[in-house]
Amino acid sequence: MTEQTTERAPERPAGEPTPTPVPTLMPTPEPTPERPAGPVAEANAGPAAETPTETPTERSAEQSAGTPTEQSAETPAGPVAPRRTRRVLWAVARWTAAVVVCGGVGTGTALGITGLDRDEVPGLATESDGRWEYPRLVLPALPADKPRPFTAANDGEIHHADPRALLLPAPAGATPDPKLDGGFVSTEAYLSLYGEEFRGDLRKSLSDSTLRHVVARGWTMPDGTRTSIHLLRFSSVAYAESYGDTALEVDGTSGPKALPLGVETPVPETLADDVEVPETRAYVYREKKPYGAEQTRWAYVQAGDTLALITQTRKGESLAVPFQQTATLQNQLLG
Repeated sequence: MTEQTTERAPERPAGEPTPTPVPTLMPTPEPTPERPAGPVAEANAGPAAETPTETPTERSAEQSAGTPTEQSAETPAGPVAPRRTRRVLWAVARWTAAVVVCGGVGTGTALGITGLDRDEVPGLATESDGRWEYPRLVLPALPADKPRPFTAANDGEIHHADPRALLLPAPAGATPDPKLDGGFVSTEAYLSLYGEEFRGDLRKSLSDSTLRHVVARGWTMPDGTRTSIHLLRFSSVAYAESYGDTALEVDGTSGPKALPLGVETPVPETLADDVEVPETRAYVYREKKPYGAEQTRWAYVQAGDTLALITQTRKGESLAVPFQQTATLQNQLLG
């Protein structure tokens, strides 16, 4: 509080009457503010002004600058942060939390997308080219001390593996044919693939060529394509080649002599050149238009002592891509 001062009256000569003093009002001194005047005081004016909570960031900044975190009783209180500053800090905190959450969600989404294959990501899926999804192919095991065909130790080009293990497995989504389940089938079951006018000559040729086994597998795909694979194992390479060249005439310039059931005119084709199988020969055909309600494609693969027949029939048109894929994979298993 400001102290009041009283002015001393001047001395007067003796005998002069002393005038009666006139009372004067001194201005009431203003109370000294407890905090510095200015915008901070105005912002915190009022009897219930609150002291802002000190944030960890501000405490760290004060300690790094050498300012004590607690004020002594002798040290006057420092400036108090305005309410606007607190609102800004809360807004920054909220936006920071939002960014962290969005960042976490974005990171999780990115990890999820990178973990998918391209064809599983919407908008990035690669359009199918018509190939079927076959299981991973593995060459079958051989008996002890028996070499694979087309090696230096196997001059006779004999397949010593179980012929059933050399059959191509059915692709994903296929419905197996219960009659062609990958096991042994009769010669008549094989001959039923050809027109009746060819079966007599083929039957006689097979009886003269010492045929050992016939194994077969068949399936139907969701689009109606029916596939069958027959493997004919002969006692020697000579008999296998004689049956293919003489009875079937697979290498004839005018096409094979024996045609599948329902086929009238064959058209020669070739397998894709990007996958070649050494020591094997492939002969590929398709049914020429007009072919009626369905079309047939078929191929012969001559591989040592074994001759394979692959057929595919589909209502309307038989598709070239899955047929080429199927014939090529079966050729690789035999080679």
